[in-house]
Amino acid sequence: MSIGIWELLLILAIVFVLFGAGKLPQVMADLGKGVRGLKQGLKDEQKEAQNSEKSAEKSDNKNS
Repeated sequence: MSIGIWELLLILAIVFVLFGAGKLPQVMADLGKGVRGLKQGLKDEQKEAQNSEKSAEKSDNKNS
């Protein structure tokens, strides 16, 4: 199930009414910063998981 064009337009219209034209650029900038932070956090988690897997493999090889 995905969001269609009409649902997206409705959401944008509601946001526009709630925040007004003056606040909208700031709200979108904050939203963009949040999305970038989320992506960076996910990328960091993936790197950390890969590093822990590599270190676990190295310790298994030493014990064998």
